[in-house]
Amino acid sequence: MHSACRVKPGTSAGLAQRPTDDLLGLVKADGDKQMVTLIERLSLMHNRLFAEHRRAVLLVLQGLDASGKDGTIRRVFTGLNPQGCQVESFRQPTPLELDHDYLWRIHAALPRRGDIGIFNRSHYEDVVTVQVLGLIDDDERMRRYEQINAFERMLHEEGTAVVKVFLHIGKKKQRERLQARVDDPEKHWKFKKDDLDTRAHWDDYQRLYDAAITATSTKWAPWYIVPADHKWVSGLTVASLLAATLEEMDPQIPPGDGDLDGVVVE
Repeated sequence: MHSACRVKPGTSAGLAQRPTDDLLGLVKADGDKQMVTLIERLSLMHNRLFAEHRRAVLLVLQGLDASGKDGTIRRVFTGLNPQGCQVESFRQPTPLELDHDYLWRIHAALPRRGDIGIFNRSHYEDVVTVQVLGLIDDDERMRRYEQINAFERMLHEEGTAVVKVFLHIGKKKQRERLQARVDDPEKHWKFKKDDLDTRAHWDDYQRLYDAAITATSTKWAPWYIVPADHKWVSGLTVASLLAATLEEMDPQIPPGDGDLDGVVVE
């Protein structure tokens, strides 16, 4: 299912041509069963990655407000060993972070060997949001594309598999989810008035994400544009993508402490 979402290096992301409500050939009635199977596969492979302790996986989740980043993390990582998972959320930089280059805080938050790291927003805020806010110009944005590609290539070569997912939500569906946050007291904490400012720049965000994905989908760190209008579709697709990534890595359990044949624990 995830192969249809992959942006081939050197091709356009084509966000405008990708339907946000695509079911990707999936059937909702079977979705829960498929998810259980995928979580079991993920748990097994994650255990081997943790035990091997040589490589890591970094999942980059990007998307506009209400695209389902938090929910995707809950769905996909339920049942995995929390000792081997770490979630980082990048908001407005602190004064300390602003005293360094924009990748400084990113590098410091990378997963350790054996872990799966999840970035809920990431360094891609520094080529999209910062330009919407008028903090960088086109020339700086183009330079940052090259820097990010080199950074992610280094991660790949050092043993971290970089998996980048853009949760592609439609404007109508975003309005519904934001309104639900307003209407439900249990969800008020999730709504921020800044969300409305971001929504007012919808076209700018779409244009800049399209450009960023096109420029930074590489062989070593490809982008996947996952339709996000249906949460069960996006969750299932991300779980499938991660399971396939781990199976391709094929982490191995290290040998035990000597020959254990015949050992009896009294």
